[in-house]
Amino acid sequence: MILQPYKEIENLNSLPSPDNKGRVHHYVFQNIDFTLVPEYAASGEVFRDCCFLGCRLPQEIQATLGPGCMVFPQLEFIYNAFRSELYDGKSLYQGFDPDREESFDACYDTRVYKDYIKRGREARDIIDTLGRSMHDHSIGDAMHDFLSRYDEKSIVAVMGGHAVKRSDPSFRDVAIISKALTEQGKLMCSGGGPGAMEATHFGAWMAGRTIGQMDDALSILSAAPTFRDRGWLSTAFAVQSKYPRREEYRSLGIPTWFYGHEPATPFASDIAKYFQNSVREDILLTIAKGGIIYSPGAAGTLQEIFQDAAQNHYETFGYASPMVFLGRQFFTVEVPVYPFLDNLMQRGLYNNLLLSLADTPEEAVDAITSFGR
Repeated sequence: MILQPYKEIENLNSLPSPDNKGRVHHYVFQNIDFTLVPEYAASGEVFRDCCFLGCRLPQEIQATLGPGCMVFPQLEFIYNAFRSELYDGKSLYQGFDPDREESFDACYDTRVYKDYIKRGREARDIIDTLGRSMHDHSIGDAMHDFLSRYDEKSIVAVMGGHAVKRSDPSFRDVAIISKALTEQGKLMCSGGGPGAMEATHFGAWMAGRTIGQMDDALSILSAAPTFRDRGWLSTAFAVQSKYPRREEYRSLGIPTWFYGHEPATPFASDIAKYFQNSVREDILLTIAKGGIIYSPGAAGTLQEIFQDAAQNHYETFGYASPMVFLGRQFFTVEVPVYPFLDNLMQRGLYNNLLLSLADTPEEAVDAITSFGR
């Protein structure tokens, strides 16, 4: 017997009507305030085999819960443990005023991070761990819904160092790559933080505009080259105000509060922010079935390279995807991971690796777009 998936209800407009027996069967209601729809309550046993995640349930609704119903009550945290949609720059930075830099300390993202540190990165209280797990589960569910709109081979990730400055040539190179691939229908993803990650989403944000406009926006950003510089966030919002994102172009950032001292870039149109870093890292490598572009980075980037190589070697998801190394000098001499992997593949210790080197944005774009032709 194949179990049918539960039908998910995440807003009031999607509330189902009872069947011909007056029942609502096999639904999951997430973050729904049933006090806003008193007419939905009815006498008798209306709900069967339903799950309520963080919903507000008045007594009239609770009285209609029949066999198989489960209720996960709201959890009292600074964040919503049962969030039904992804974040974006506006929701993460709610409370931030670009004209008052000090307001960053009071915005939603900062308050959640401070609470996270206060309770402990490795929390011991079972309610804390439950809340974080429920939150990350909800974000994962929302991300799954978002990604279902895309062909899996159109999802491409960029990995690279958080220390890349906005004024560095490599920042511009990554932005050009991301802009071009976004315009060709790719969904660009990254860890959602500063540096090469921000360049990914900045490029996607500027999709549909000219290189001259992109360079003008980059000159605005370069007034605050790193996330430690005053004005890093306010210059991003200034660019967004001058160059609003074209609705058809989106990008997905996947940051974590584990590295909450590195703020998430608001240029990602959609943000899946997690508490659990290990889950977030694995998800980012897993969804990028259209390939990964590696720009110069340090230990974290090297970890991602070998984790990705293992997935490709075993064809974990049915096939291997491109691994594009941006910067021949860096990846063959300074950090010679490319010849190392190539040697291992020649000796049969790795198989199925689709390796390529690129020195220009055009070469990197071609390595990705040629996949599957």
